[in-house]
Amino acid sequence: MDVDLIFKALSNPLRRQVLQWLKYPEQYFAIDKGQDSQRGVCAGHIERLGNVSQSTMSNHLSILQQAGLVSVQKHGQWCYFSRNDELIQQYIKHVQETL
Repeated sequence: MDVDLIFKALSNPLRRQVLQWLKYPEQYFAIDKGQDSQRGVCAGHIERLGNVSQSTMSNHLSILQQAGLVSVQKHGQWCYFSRNDELIQQYIKHVQETL
């Protein structure tokens, strides 16, 4: 766990919002009945909800991924993102113990 990368990733309000959206995807994203919600949320859906350009959201998602806060699964040309709740809990525990 790279604490500095996580702090950097969480310093941006939109990235924190993306983590909130991914925590409750059924609440924020229209998930088709045929879509496997375990796969995660398509990057395009996150981009539309964030109301930013594709390149901007791609950069934000990349930073979250580098910090380990999200994981990505590629299926063909599509990328699906989900939270890494295990790492998030480790980070919370670390902050509680050290600050």
